[in-house]
Amino acid sequence: MCGIVGYLGKQQAAPILLDGLSKLEYRGYDSAGICVFAENRFCVEKTKGRLSALSELTEVGTTLPGTMGIGHTRWATHGAPSQINSHPHVSTNGKICVVHNGIIENYQSLKSYLMEQGKTFVSETDTEVAANLLELYYEEEGDLLQAAFRARETLVGSYALGILCIDQPDSILAMKKESPLIFGFGEGENFIASDAPAILKYTRKVVYLNNGDMVRFTKDSAVFYNALGEECVREPELITWEMTAAEKGGYPHFMLKEIHEQPKALRDTLHPRMKDGQVCLEGLTLTEDYLRNIRRIYIVACGSAYYVGCVGKYILEKTCRIPVEPVLASEFRYCEPVLGDDTLVIIISQSGETADTLAALRESRSLGARTLAIVNVVGSAISKEADDVIYTWAGPEIAVATTKAYSTQLSVLYLIALYMGKLLGTWVGEAYEQMYRALTQLPEAMEQMLTCDCLKHIEDHAEALCRKHDVFFIGRNTDSATCLEGSLKLKEIAYVHSEAYAAGELKHGPISLIEQDTLVIALATMEALFEKTLSNMEEVKARGAHVLAVTTEETAGKLKKAADRVILVPRTHPLLQPSLSVIPLQIFSYYVALKRGCDVDKPRNLAKSVTVE
Repeated sequence: MCGIVGYLGKQQAAPILLDGLSKLEYRGYDSAGICVFAENRFCVEKTKGRLSALSELTEVGTTLPGTMGIGHTRWATHGAPSQINSHPHVSTNGKICVVHNGIIENYQSLKSYLMEQGKTFVSETDTEVAANLLELYYEEEGDLLQAAFRARETLVGSYALGILCIDQPDSILAMKKESPLIFGFGEGENFIASDAPAILKYTRKVVYLNNGDMVRFTKDSAVFYNALGEECVREPELITWEMTAAEKGGYPHFMLKEIHEQPKALRDTLHPRMKDGQVCLEGLTLTEDYLRNIRRIYIVACGSAYYVGCVGKYILEKTCRIPVEPVLASEFRYCEPVLGDDTLVIIISQSGETADTLAALRESRSLGARTLAIVNVVGSAISKEADDVIYTWAGPEIAVATTKAYSTQLSVLYLIALYMGKLLGTWVGEAYEQMYRALTQLPEAMEQMLTCDCLKHIEDHAEALCRKHDVFFIGRNTDSATCLEGSLKLKEIAYVHSEAYAAGELKHGPISLIEQDTLVIALATMEALFEKTLSNMEEVKARGAHVLAVTTEETAGKLKKAADRVILVPRTHPLLQPSLSVIPLQIFSYYVALKRGCDVDKPRNLAKSVTVE
């Protein structure tokens, strides 16, 4: 959520800050601002709305001189979107200027205290509290670093802070707690940012700051401090993916591009870990002895990652014969989960920085459970703190609504299922070989599907159905879990009221909502349960529903009376079918959003990375 960029070097800072912020627009925001230090003063420009307005206001940054500055895209938490509430914020006496991602939880009590000390406030934000607190401590200490150490002990909550001081025209200070922040090493210039795309144009050498870290840097040097306030060494990592991976590449939207990138993302995630008929998860420390003592697996995540876990329950229980419970990360800590050394907690997060998921990981470890993280970002907080980590090599995902991250997370669960099932002896012989073989072929099946003629009709379906006000998704078994993701996509980007139900639950209440011309999207790809799902489709059809069915070619002929429209998907191994079934739901949601005039890549009120509770 939100985005930070900082620059100190020899070039004019403002154009670089604006360029970096433009690469972070996918994170979601409602206002933007920059501050450049020039002629012994802070030059601040900020505005409500899109970054383009700020760019126009500053003539792409050219009107702001100076080679040191910080920039920010804000997603409102404290105070409505406005020019006044936008970052950066300058302290009362003009000594300190800050940008901030996160939430200061004790800002109200701090604000009262600071007002007693003579500090004034012009905004409604918690960030201005951080600026004034740093100023007060700086005035008392006479040293910005010591002031920052004190502030770190005082501030409660999550934050990534970029800090300028009027008395230090040649250095920037940055500090991190919970919210993501990276440092980039340049040649005669250095950077901070919330995420790599912001600075990848200028450097590939980055440090993912640890929790509690600070860095004070000039254009030629950087000094790091750990959570104890001790000077320390942080070795840079090299970003290997190309900037073109974070650009549209001829597609009208990032979401459509990322839908079509799924076969490659699956290939990159699967193939290095599948060798000579075996799943090879190098570095994983889950031994046979440990697995035999597991009594329960929790899959903990938020949003689409949680729905991956809902699919994963069916897969892991089938292959490993261990009870699996998917739990929303935002609820996990508060339900007092029963955890111990006989519990494996699988943590799933695209960014590796999701606040609720990170908190759930820490809770799990504190109660003695083993944690296995599935993340996409190397060096992220979750990847560092989990006992084991498996990366999804999806590359950068820019659209707020996930597609390829969802698919690669699911593919990692397939790998885990095969790996654990083989070790436990619960999924061996022909069962193992069939699933393994189908998994090796899954990227190609997905690739063929994305070029298949039948998918060309999805835009026509979307055109005809885009004005439906209520949509219901139904399915059974893994189809039911896939419905959850399909429904979320329609909510996220098309702003359509949509609900997903296990088809067998229709007569337990939801069928009362079906009326003439209600859209029901039915997934019927599970061959063993097809007749039951077909019966549910006929039930809603009899009550006036307009049924759009997703099924395989083998069963399509049986849907003539039950479905008004049909989308075909290729058949694969039953446990892998969700990877193909979800694609038409992604594409359908994309086109519905387009027909409704929605901003597909940046849906309202949503952010790519949710780094606050």
